[in-house]
Amino acid sequence: MSHVPLKLGLLAAAAVWTAGCASVGVPVSGGRGVRIVAAENFWGSIALQLGGAHAGVQSIIVNPAQDPHSYEPTTADARAMASAQLAIVNGVGYDPWASKLLAANPVPGRVALTVGSLFGLHEGDNPHRWYDPSEVLQVARAITAALSELDPHHAGYFAQRLTRFDTGDLAQYHALIAQIRSRYAGVPVGASESIFALLAPALGLHLITPPSFLNAISEGTEVTAQDTSTTERQITGHAIKVWVYNAQNVTPEIQRLNGLARANRIPIATVTETLSPAGDSFEQWQVHQLRGLQAALHEATGR
Repeated sequence: MSHVPLKLGLLAAAAVWTAGCASVGVPVSGGRGVRIVAAENFWGSIALQLGGAHAGVQSIIVNPAQDPHSYEPTTADARAMASAQLAIVNGVGYDPWASKLLAANPVPGRVALTVGSLFGLHEGDNPHRWYDPSEVLQVARAITAALSELDPHHAGYFAQRLTRFDTGDLAQYHALIAQIRSRYAGVPVGASESIFALLAPALGLHLITPPSFLNAISEGTEVTAQDTSTTERQITGHAIKVWVYNAQNVTPEIQRLNGLARANRIPIATVTETLSPAGDSFEQWQVHQLRGLQAALHEATGR
């Protein structure tokens, strides 16, 4: 396979890439080729599958109980980022600590992929890009292009891994999304925060929780009394059929709304921000969550 320069292979994403270096080895999973460090394990899982035998991957955020928004990096994290040949960070204000670690070690040779920059996003936009199925594939393509740039000798291998990831590894994920969209299109649902706002349209579901409520819970800011009242009425009045909540961000307010949903016999579906359990692959994690949502929708609608 002929080598395609990175700036061409990423469509219009040249601005996403920045320079740094790799010098020391880090504990990794996978092969011994390109050293990859991902700020979060959902991107790390994808990178591991794409790199195969010719890449090793270390993810920093791996604990399902850890809130990535408030993570405090360690000196080991700083060393890991400094040693990466390819660093993957989410951006969009989600993991500012990761960008700071990269900026603190600006040595030539390292490639950094900031997911938010790939899509032209800025702080204040929804940072949960791994919940948008179309963007997941675009990020996978960007990672493959980076791997091919760093190790052009194995560009053909990386291209094969990308095809396998899209058509094989993600097959059940794609199929469940299509099934839910076909069977439950237009069903009104509620959610505890904005993590679900990117997946709902792909599933054809009508997310009616006020966007300002979703954003406030996600960002840890105060929820207005009007948004709280609206969300409560949507639950008690059965305007929503299913309530979706992020189990990694359960504030007292969300615990109260979860109880309200149970009291009103609104089925509840759970999502998390990072892989849960941590040992699952990206697609295993997402398929498990989609099945849970599908079961909740079936319970609510009888379809």
